[in-house]
Amino acid sequence: MIEIDGVSKSYDGRAVVDNVTMVVQPRSIAVIVGTSGSGKTTLLRMINRLVERDSGSIRLDAEDNRSIPGYLLRRRIGYAIQEHGLFPHRTVSENIATVPRLLGWAPSRINAKVRELLVLFQLDPDIFGSRYPHELSGGEKQRVGVARALAAEPNVLLMDEPFGALDPVIRAKAQDDLRTIQRHLRTTIILVTHDMEEAFRLADKIAVMDAGRLLQYGTPDDLVRRPATPFVEALIGARERPFRLLAINTLGEAVEVGEADGPPLPADTSQKDAVAEMVWSRRGAVPVVSSDGSPLGRVTLEALLRRAGGPS
Repeated sequence: MIEIDGVSKSYDGRAVVDNVTMVVQPRSIAVIVGTSGSGKTTLLRMINRLVERDSGSIRLDAEDNRSIPGYLLRRRIGYAIQEHGLFPHRTVSENIATVPRLLGWAPSRINAKVRELLVLFQLDPDIFGSRYPHELSGGEKQRVGVARALAAEPNVLLMDEPFGALDPVIRAKAQDDLRTIQRHLRTTIILVTHDMEEAFRLADKIAVMDAGRLLQYGTPDDLVRRPATPFVEALIGARERPFRLLAINTLGEAVEVGEADGPPLPADTSQKDAVAEMVWSRRGAVPVVSSDGSPLGRVTLEALLRRAGGPS
């Protein structure tokens, strides 16, 4: 658990982060969004003390982060940035092994962890382990950067615009991979982005910041249905609102009794993806199945569009 309590930071008399309080639950993904200069990156960096707060407290599992020497704290917290920050003179394996070596892990444990992470990130260890960063694509560099941040098995991973430099197709894949890996490793993640699509795709909870203040902190559904301020409403986008509602809910929440023709969709498919599939295949309804393939019922296009029309 990460507890941020009344945290503030000023530069030259101007509050960059202004009395922010929020709690990030264990094994969840919290996304901080806001316009440029809203204070989101400064808030993130106060967690691992790359920036020191002026007031308030930050606790990790009830331990104040100032009670831990900064360099030791940063070895316990993974940190991934947009530029990936790989050491150009080190191989992929050596990059990933950086923090475990600083922590004094045995070579056999380090090698095992490097191989495990490369496999997890779908990078063949025998092919990619000996490559250097300049031999990787942008998406591969980003995956290695995140793998390095996770190598020391941190409970917390901080990410600052990690996918900002990737093209849209690779970026969507990287986001899906992060969600899958987070569920596998059960890491608590705080991610900063200016991209609302990314926030809604990844977040369990979203924090909206403006001019250093936290305007709203809640689930994606909360923000779409009950925006706290006109700024939050504008950030979500009035035209995009129906699609956001569909994107954050799954077919399992809309199943009804009945049958439908054609290939089924899994219950964890987003309602937005289901609408796209039904429009593309010209079907008014699709069968829905569980993760093991058991039939659950059907969902109709009419019902999904009705759900997107307004608050439930």
